[in-house]
Amino acid sequence: MNTDVLIIGGGLAGLSCAKTLQDAGVAYLLLEASEALGGRIRTDHVDGFFLDRGFQVFSTAYPEARRILDYAALKLHPFFPGGMIRFHGKWHRMPDPFRHPLTGLQALFTPIGTLSDKFRVVKLRHRALSGTLNELFTRPENSTLQYLKNFRFSSSMIERFFRPFLGGVFLDSELTTSSRMAEFVLRMFASGDIALPAGGMEAIPRQLASYLPSGRIRTHTRVTSVQKTSVTLESGESLAARAIVVATEGPAAAELLPRLNPAPYRRVTCLYYAASEPPFSGPYLLLNGERAGPINNLCVLTQIAPTYTTTNKQLISVSVLNYADLSEEDLATQVRQQLREWFGSQTTDWQFIRAYTINAAQPVQVPPFPNPYSGQTQVQDGVFVCGDFCATGTIDGAIFSGRRAADDLRKWLEA
Repeated sequence: MNTDVLIIGGGLAGLSCAKTLQDAGVAYLLLEASEALGGRIRTDHVDGFFLDRGFQVFSTAYPEARRILDYAALKLHPFFPGGMIRFHGKWHRMPDPFRHPLTGLQALFTPIGTLSDKFRVVKLRHRALSGTLNELFTRPENSTLQYLKNFRFSSSMIERFFRPFLGGVFLDSELTTSSRMAEFVLRMFASGDIALPAGGMEAIPRQLASYLPSGRIRTHTRVTSVQKTSVTLESGESLAARAIVVATEGPAAAELLPRLNPAPYRRVTCLYYAASEPPFSGPYLLLNGERAGPINNLCVLTQIAPTYTTTNKQLISVSVLNYADLSEEDLATQVRQQLREWFGSQTTDWQFIRAYTINAAQPVQVPPFPNPYSGQTQVQDGVFVCGDFCATGTIDGAIFSGRRAADDLRKWLEA
């Protein structure tokens, strides 16, 4: 097939790049190493459940996603805006006071932070919502932890709420992530819903792929090397084009383009369980505010999106950070013990379904964190790169980086 552009990688960045080129009438061929598109946004069907490969959520406020995705077709199911915090053996509801003012007033007197902390949240929210996104990413920065301390949040508020909440978002329990990313995420949470598509998170790349003709996509096609105007496949075949886009995750991109120096990635383990009854009722994200045990956050996915099962059972997701030194068996044992402490004897009957350990789950985003809206995508003559490590380590960052690479590539082709 004659083509102007070869795109390596069928995740969100590669699909976004392909759609942008297609809309502009530029011929491309997308090459995906695995059996299906989606990259890290994949959903498996196991025993009547939809299992996302790692706990992931979608923000309806993502600006790039709003531009390209059909939200109605995704049939999004929102979480409760806030969370449930585990502290001193009890669960405490922490709502967004702007969406649930009455419940928010009741939360003023919970042991999660001080009364002053609750009012500082209003100030923090206003800061995150002010200015443009471009301006947000040029503000003075420090770590998220120092940023929260600068707002004079108490150690109680930081340890019991922000550390499990933002630590779960960034897979960074030490909160070393840039304050710019903290403000970006807080803006997204304040501006829209956090939700799950009815068909699992893979519905997002699947929708992008539906806009592309199948003849422009090749799966089971692993690229082993990249030259200026050609690539070599694992099969030994060589494909030529006027330009190349590397749209893989950071470690794979560095193997193909040694001059790249992408940030390392953080890892996470997600364990899934099936239960006859939910341990609680409602579309809540549960956060471990006690800083004991392996569990960082938990949710009953079928309480948010009942479509995640075709059975009459409940699907429970548990996320674990910083337990790389344990075997999967030992980790599962510790998780099971903590679940029993939280929910009692009912957990004895919970059926373990599957565990996913994602070693390259999210790029490290520590200071100095560059403005993702001003980066360069061309790494050498005719070779471009995109992915979440090129923008923000989010679904939106991946989609945006793919479009930006396509736009830069088109200008290069026309020059």
